[in-house]
Amino acid sequence: MRLATLALAAASPLLGQARLDPPPVPVENPMTPAKVALGKALFWDEQISSSKTVACATCHVPEAGGSDPRPAALHPGFDGLAATDDDVHGSFGVVFTSSEGPYAWEPFFGLQRQATHRKAPSILMAAYDSDLFWDGRAPQQLYDPATRQLVISQGGALERQAMEPFLNEVEMTQTGTEWPTVVDRVRGSRPLALAARVPAALAGFIGRRSYPELFTDAFGTTDVTPVRIAMAIASYERTLVPSETPMDRYLAGEQGALTPLEEEGFAVFQRSRCTLCHESPTFGGSRFFNIGVRPPSEDPGRASITRQARDVGAFKTPSLRNVAQRAPYFHNGGMATLADVVDFYDRGGDFAENRSHLVQPLGLNANEKAALLAFLDRPLTDARAVTGAPPFDHPALSASGPRSPRHYGRGTAGTGGRVPRLVAIEPPLLGNGEFHMALTDGAATAPASLLLDLAPGRSSLFGVQVLVGLTPALQVLPLGQLLHGSGGGDGWAAWNLALPDDPAFAGLEFFAQGLVLDAGGPQGLSASAAVRWRLFGPR
Repeated sequence: MRLATLALAAASPLLGQARLDPPPVPVENPMTPAKVALGKALFWDEQISSSKTVACATCHVPEAGGSDPRPAALHPGFDGLAATDDDVHGSFGVVFTSSEGPYAWEPFFGLQRQATHRKAPSILMAAYDSDLFWDGRAPQQLYDPATRQLVISQGGALERQAMEPFLNEVEMTQTGTEWPTVVDRVRGSRPLALAARVPAALAGFIGRRSYPELFTDAFGTTDVTPVRIAMAIASYERTLVPSETPMDRYLAGEQGALTPLEEEGFAVFQRSRCTLCHESPTFGGSRFFNIGVRPPSEDPGRASITRQARDVGAFKTPSLRNVAQRAPYFHNGGMATLADVVDFYDRGGDFAENRSHLVQPLGLNANEKAALLAFLDRPLTDARAVTGAPPFDHPALSASGPRSPRHYGRGTAGTGGRVPRLVAIEPPLLGNGEFHMALTDGAATAPASLLLDLAPGRSSLFGVQVLVGLTPALQVLPLGQLLHGSGGGDGWAAWNLALPDDPAFAGLEFFAQGLVLDAGGPQGLSASAAVRWRLFGPR
């Protein structure tokens, strides 16, 4: 190590604590292997969402730095308009769903998956923070939502955070959902029924047991409660600590743990005062700063919780461990790469209103930027999280797998050149009594039907491409007149199908297509592309 670097290190608060200790655990929720395993199953189980397409893990994947690996979902931001400067790169959630069950029209997203209004923060290292979410709205105290009694008095931010998405109509559920519905979903689901490639240790823990039986193992009785769900998930999240990085070895005194370029980047990191917010050993901290990403009027951030003027536009400082895998960056996903982030800080942020005095132009040259980027990559990366090695091993989610419904063929345009679109994204699990489907982009007020068959096809009917087989099993299900969607004339309908709860139907394949009586289409018809799905039973 260079003498200059040693001198900087000795003076820096970054080296005040070299070792990363295990995260704190609230006394009311001690860690046990059974509780951690139950929490892992719940965290990766998509069945807890109303559409069976979203788990906690959908937006928080270890290989993606604990954030969302999917292409960013566009949220229109403060102005409600797409393709403007305040757009947010959030996470896909669920299609807006009414309290009665079917999908419903949402003014901006229509019948598309909704998007969150902030980027998903990393779950890695979250166990060290005293307040969670970008605005810190999950504090350390946990109250039972049923009794309002205090359950955890200190250190319960993870438990508090774990409870919120289950009731969020954008992230996981239909509007108006309350905890008894979530509890019923958990109690009635076969653990990880949709998942594939379940790690051997987790599969062995689950066996053929139900969730109530797993809760008995973890808590002593079969009772499934909101607090127990949160406690189990938080216990699992406390194991997601990327503590085996080259930087940990370097701070422990290992010679050669960093390359010369990475070591120089560490020096740049210190003299640029990055340590004032990203302290060792977490390289983060439960503090909130307005760093000038966007105008505070677009998102008040921490001030929405504290109601303090000094917090307007302030957001929580994230840990930099495994940050290289976490693009895009900031609470709005506004920076595509780490190089963009370094440039942002080098110029002192983008918006001055209420910006922290700690954010000042750095004046870095090209070599210093290259060194800093090198430091932010390999030295702060725990390879176990990147490769999915324990404790970061996990099941494969179903939503993007081969069991999901698949579109095929091309639709037939109607009025205004619009091609109706069939919405079918949910897993066709046997016994699913609410398999949500919808038809959109048709002519408003036009009658529509769903063609449902047991075979595909490719024939022409009055110039309309018919993509189901027209076998004797064909069913024509009337959908009624399409409802008005947006002002552009979108017509839509939504419904639920009840899938059979009989193992004998496993493997049976269905083919569906939407048909609209549309005067602007060939012979007064327009049609969607088709969707196929194959019924399957629990793993």
